[in-house]
Amino acid sequence: MSLIKRSALVGAAVAGLTLALATPAAAHVTVNPDTAAAGGYAKVTFRVPNESDSESTTKVEVNLPADKPVASVSVKPVNGWDVATTVSKLDKPLEAHGAQITEAVSKITWTAKAGNEVKPGQFQEFDVSMGPLPASGDMIFKALQTYSDGNVVRWIDEPTTDGTEPESPAPVLKIGAAAAEGADTPAAAPTATAAAESAVGDDEGGSNAFGIAGLVAGVLALIVAMLAYARSGRRPEPATAPAKAPATDK
Repeated sequence: MSLIKRSALVGAAVAGLTLALATPAAAHVTVNPDTAAAGGYAKVTFRVPNESDSESTTKVEVNLPADKPVASVSVKPVNGWDVATTVSKLDKPLEAHGAQITEAVSKITWTAKAGNEVKPGQFQEFDVSMGPLPASGDMIFKALQTYSDGNVVRWIDEPTTDGTEPESPAPVLKIGAAAAEGADTPAAAPTATAAAESAVGDDEGGSNAFGIAGLVAGVLALIVAMLAYARSGRRPEPATAPAKAPATDK
């Protein structure tokens, strides 16, 4: 193969690799974190990126799975957005805190106020607290994203069995094992706080030591200055010539 052909092939390969690296993967609506403990409460965040080059996202709808309802759902206010929840009757009542729940939130809708839309190149996050979570399985939240031109992107595709990502995947929350009884995850916080306080104490001790050393140095400097001043005040008196003996007449 000639040198020219080799150079052309190398150039084509480099160009193809550069194009592949420069092409970003399509962003989609996600739920974060994507795992939670069974039977507990969780705060999840629905992250909504804007994929349009010219239009803004004006509305987001998240549907809670009908086959895995939760008794309690609350939403965190988002500045510049209105939020509404849809409550639906359950096919089978839920047992929560000793009471039967016959209705549950089935959909949450966020609508942007004028000037607060998700603009191109931006994303918005929507926080939701929910629980008690199901005992197992996946919670699939089918989401609809509406743009300012009226276009609606439907993030509703369920996970595939072969592991490949569908074209418009729905956000999925995987339910893991329940937390061990008696486990206290926040217990690590006091340790960190104690460590921080210890660090502050060390800093304060160091500062005090430096302050004392500075004070001692200042006192010594003052003493030296006073001694020098005292020495300069003691000027030696001029020596006097001895008196001459009076001349005697011979």
